[in-house]
Amino acid sequence: MKFFSRISGLLFISIQLLLNIGCEKDGANSQPTIPKTPGLSMIADSLVSPVVISEPPDSSKRLFVVDETGKIWIIGADGKKLTTPFIDITSKMVTLSPSYDERGLLGLAFHPDFKTNGKFYLFYTAPPRAGTPVPGDAGATWNNLTRISEFKVSAANANQADLSSERILLEADHPYLNHNAGTLAFGADGFLYISIGDGGNADDKGNGHVPDWYTVNIGGNGQDNYANLMGNILRIDVNGSPYNIPPDNPFVGTAAKPEIYAFGFRNPFRFSFDMGGTHQLIAGDEGQSLYEEIDLVTKGGNYGWNVKEGTHCFDADSDLIERPSCPMTDSAGNPLIDPVVELVNLANPKGGGVGIAIIGGFVYRGTALPSLQGKYIFGMLSADGKATGTVYSADMTTSGSWPNSLLSLNGFPANLGTYLKSFGQDQSGEIYLLTSDQIGPQGNSGKVYKMVAN
Repeated sequence: MKFFSRISGLLFISIQLLLNIGCEKDGANSQPTIPKTPGLSMIADSLVSPVVISEPPDSSKRLFVVDETGKIWIIGADGKKLTTPFIDITSKMVTLSPSYDERGLLGLAFHPDFKTNGKFYLFYTAPPRAGTPVPGDAGATWNNLTRISEFKVSAANANQADLSSERILLEADHPYLNHNAGTLAFGADGFLYISIGDGGNADDKGNGHVPDWYTVNIGGNGQDNYANLMGNILRIDVNGSPYNIPPDNPFVGTAAKPEIYAFGFRNPFRFSFDMGGTHQLIAGDEGQSLYEEIDLVTKGGNYGWNVKEGTHCFDADSDLIERPSCPMTDSAGNPLIDPVVELVNLANPKGGGVGIAIIGGFVYRGTALPSLQGKYIFGMLSADGKATGTVYSADMTTSGSWPNSLLSLNGFPANLGTYLKSFGQDQSGEIYLLTSDQIGPQGNSGKVYKMVAN
């Protein structure tokens, strides 16, 4: 307009009229793009502690909601929750602590051919096996048993599972009630991926933890690939007896556990595969006291715990103080891979903490929110130790750290006002939030929200 302000008289008016007519003509043929604000729409409530929501690959448009307490509920294509659970495995599980627990029914994955074979897989914590020796103090006992099982849908009712069809694939002793991880997901390669935490307790030490190559920090399930399956993401072929090892798993033919796909994790509670792009595997790994992280997981990768917490050197003797230095590679020469996202934990004495317990999410591949297309959506269980979960959005880049920021949701500008337990994604790429007003598995305040455009 500065140029036009120098023109006077009729010439100025004529030009302005022509410009206005042109703008009106353009406006008649096209509508301005209005950014859609992300919001939430509640689709289910009266749950206890929802931790998984998934849509089976069978075109039924049903959503299956996993409650930590041992039940799976179905939300039908009509949006209504069925009154009878799809499956109830409470009798098979260890008894949960209502005030706080990381055990229970934690994972669900549908077989890629679920539409024809009706097979699905559960991750749950069963009572511990008796008589199994525990590394550590004399007389120590295991707390629970990680169990991965295959089930089938009832032949008579597609909304009911056949509880008697259980086929146990994998079992692993677990020493504490926390750090069970618990995600199950099939990759584009058709193999089942499984996350198992480092065993629990603090600092990757205590009963059930074993020594590793990094003797400066006691303990080492996350850095040991020989004694157990804890602190790892596993990959197996479910089409075996009880399963097969994919021949290109990174430790096939070595003394290490051949199920291991990637290692060096503390508690990779939630991971997911990108539905688009190159189907990258992305995991949220909960930190100790200083840093929380999101990892871009690759085959054979070592993600550092407990040598490092995030990008920083970890001190198992004093976990609120960073060591001044630590190795950048492990004893086999593998680099300790830094996270793509690092957030500061509230307990960090340096300040700047944004929350506790990172919750891994999903890459948005839906259509309702175009501004989020291709962005990784994740969150924090709580922003201040209370029921104040938060949601973040990260821009995925080819290398280095991913820029990220708090995602302000319509009606929830600062936080959710509840604990964020998990995320989910349907077959259309839309994303869901699972919440509860209780940090432990109790009450009936559990809800499922769908991210929508407002």
